[in-house]
Amino acid sequence: MNYKVYLYVIFTFLSIYSFSALDFTKILRPNKNIEARIIIFILSFAFSYLVSNFIYDFIECSKLF
Repeated sequence: MNYKVYLYVIFTFLSIYSFSALDFTKILRPNKNIEARIIIFILSFAFSYLVSNFIYDFIECSKLF
């Protein structure tokens, strides 16, 4: 079973949820809410890719057979 896809989906939702707690509108110029949401999605996809690949590789390397 290819569980790597499930890891991507789970960590994408978790990272979107966690990055939404940060206020990117304070970093950007005022009234740039759409750009702040785009940053959240891009960072979420990048973070979920890194974490999913790390966990997948960790599971694959820890197998004895």
